[in-house]
Amino acid sequence: MFGVRLSSSRSKRKFALVCLLTMAVASPVTLFGIGKKKKAAYAPQPSILEKLDYSKIVWPRPPDIARLKYTTYYSGEKIDYGTDKKKKEKWMDRVAGTTLETDQVKMRFALNEPYGMAVDSKGNLYVADVKVGGIFIFNTETKDLEIIKNGSQAHFSRIIGLAIDETDRLFVADNELHHVLIFNAKHEVEASVTEGLVRPGGVAVDIKNRILYVSDSELDQVLAYDADTLKLLRKMGTTGQKHSLTTPGDFAEPGGMAVDQKGNLYVADTLNNRIEVFDPDGGFLSTFGKNGDGPSDFARPKGVAIDGDGHIWVSDGVQNRIKAFDKKWRLLLFIGGMGNLPGQFSALCGITIDKQNRVFTSEMYPGRVQQFLYIDDAKATDEKARRQAVLDKKAGIKTVTPVAAPVVKPADATPVKPADAGAVKDSAPAKAQDSAVK
Repeated sequence: MFGVRLSSSRSKRKFALVCLLTMAVASPVTLFGIGKKKKAAYAPQPSILEKLDYSKIVWPRPPDIARLKYTTYYSGEKIDYGTDKKKKEKWMDRVAGTTLETDQVKMRFALNEPYGMAVDSKGNLYVADVKVGGIFIFNTETKDLEIIKNGSQAHFSRIIGLAIDETDRLFVADNELHHVLIFNAKHEVEASVTEGLVRPGGVAVDIKNRILYVSDSELDQVLAYDADTLKLLRKMGTTGQKHSLTTPGDFAEPGGMAVDQKGNLYVADTLNNRIEVFDPDGGFLSTFGKNGDGPSDFARPKGVAIDGDGHIWVSDGVQNRIKAFDKKWRLLLFIGGMGNLPGQFSALCGITIDKQNRVFTSEMYPGRVQQFLYIDDAKATDEKARRQAVLDKKAGIKTVTPVAAPVVKPADATPVKPADAGAVKDSAPAKAQDSAVK
């Protein structure tokens, strides 16, 4: 058929009509659209990470008693796998956050380079994203997302550190705008701190002593402000030495900070590969750490946090590890290494621990926050006792429950009349003598 030459327009029309009739006979349903199969609607599917069972990822490994448990991670807005329509991405969405692809799913409002973190009184997680230029607020129960956006609620440039006080005031350190913004509980800007700051980074609040701490990586100092009046109280460390000082009490690009229950301040002295500790009055107390690749060594510590038992946790940006130390700086636990699996890190930055002993870590690549649960000393002790009881039962050893000694009550004494008092005195030696004889 394709070899026939058509010499006239009439012949061409006839040829077209023949082709049309042939198609109609061959596939009338397709020709007229009857019963035409519709294009499958977009239905996002869970990623591989969403399908994994995280309930048994613990450190140390069994049979040891677990002290840290992996629970979940955050990377962006909650994905509704039941939706049948793909949301159209707008230009504002692209500004607010880059699109993250996980398998067949495209996510809007995705974390890109998360850094500082904080948790409010309701348990919501706040994450400062350096590249997006916004603050992601995750409901840790539902994973619903709210964002304090750049250009609408505030103006951000390069936000690094976050801290929240007992009234849910939010403190945000902007590295390039040279200030710390203070938001009220409604996420409205109510004040700012600029005095003495050049490149603010880490932020911490001493609620008990009403002190706001801000680390400045350019000045190599930590500045202390009154948390209520926002007046500058003092400066810690020597400035103007271009990150060259290693003397105790000085810094070389200080980063993340944390305050313990006594009001002592812990500072990640990043370039000096150590943690420095100060009292609430700014007095130097101690320092720990040296450069190296061992579990107890540091290679650019960036964050520090304190758990409910007073243990010190440090995030190491080069080793990509988090490490827990006791108050005497003995290493208790460390996890990590380069990777994207649960408990691995890539460009690890911040670490924070909330009142529920949940441990949060931020990493810039692939842009996520991991959540762990620290199992405190009391729960670990209870678990040890439970396991011992099971072993004793299997071995046929009865668990003896300590019985309290009976309380001996004094015998009822007969009231002695005053007139009989002398008789009682005389009889006492006689009774004692009788007992001795017997």
